[in-house]
Amino acid sequence: MLNKYYMIFEELEAAIRNGKYPPDTILPSENELAEQYNTSRETIRKALNILSQKGYIQKLRGKGSLVLDLEKLQFPISGLVSFKELADKMGHSSVTIIESFTNKQPSSFLQKEMQLNKDDSIWEVFRVREINQERIILDKDYIVVKYVPGLTEEICKNSIFDYIEKQLNLKISFAKKEFTVEEPTEEDYNLLDLEGFHSIVVVKNYIYFENATLFQFTESRHRPDKFRFVDFARRNEA
Repeated sequence: MLNKYYMIFEELEAAIRNGKYPPDTILPSENELAEQYNTSRETIRKALNILSQKGYIQKLRGKGSLVLDLEKLQFPISGLVSFKELADKMGHSSVTIIESFTNKQPSSFLQKEMQLNKDDSIWEVFRVREINQERIILDKDYIVVKYVPGLTEEICKNSIFDYIEKQLNLKISFAKKEFTVEEPTEEDYNLLDLEGFHSIVVVKNYIYFENATLFQFTESRHRPDKFRFVDFARRNEA
């Protein structure tokens, strides 16, 4: 038998999906939901926590639970999450297409960006992400071979992060991110479904192990209508 909080979660999930609670609206308060379901606020809080974890709502301090747009993938600006983890969490049908996979010496640009020598080897992996049968992300990954050996196309098609953490037993710790909006390149138009779009969101990630070793540089190019980049900041009081 399901716990009551999970039954409440399922009812609220269905209400969000069928449009009873549209995107960008606030759910009833914890007190109102507790009265509606004849239960405690703690039970309601557990149900809301599951909704939050599954990407249906964002809790806003002092305001309540904001219903998120399910048609847009929620990318956490301050978090570090793989595409596979994100797509699984949001419940979208997704396919990864390997456009190229090579082992090569780094360009002068990558030598500078990744603090490498010209004799170092990198994996260069270009992956197109298809979500609900639309090609909407181009990921261009550059990974240092000596830190991440044994990479294969099959691993790249599944999850590089998963391979690093579960097979190599290495700890991915943090990333520096840079966001820009640019005009699509010819490569973008060739690889992505961009008809009618004249801009693309570019996210550059410099990804580090827990010992502060930079092992990966990624340039992710996103069609702008399918994503929401979210974060919540609090003003420090003087």
